Amino acid sequence: MKATGIVRQVDKMGRVVIPMELRKKFDIIDDQDSFEIFVEDDKIILKKYQPGCLFCGETENTVTMKGHVVCKECSKKLSELARDDF
Repeated sequence: MKATGIVRQVDKMGRVVIPMELRKKFDIIDDQDSFEIFVEDDKIILKKYQPGCLFCGETENTVTMKGHVVCKECSKKLSELARDDF
C-alpha cells in the first residue's frame, strides 16, 4: 500500500472527503461513481465500483444489455447455447 501523505478528518456524519487530486487520478465522477468497501485486518479499503459479468464476475470486455453486465466470453457461450437449442 502506498502512502499519499493526505490526511482527512471524519465529519460528524461519518463522511470523509476524497481529495480532488485523487478523484482526477482515478477518474472518479462526482454524483455518479460508487465505491465498494472492504475490510482487511485493521484496514478499511475503498475501491471504485465496477460492475462485473452477471455469470463470472469479469470486469474487462463487458457490455450492458437490459441492465445486466455480460463479458465477451460468457456472451459467446450464451450464443452457442442458444444456437444448440434451435
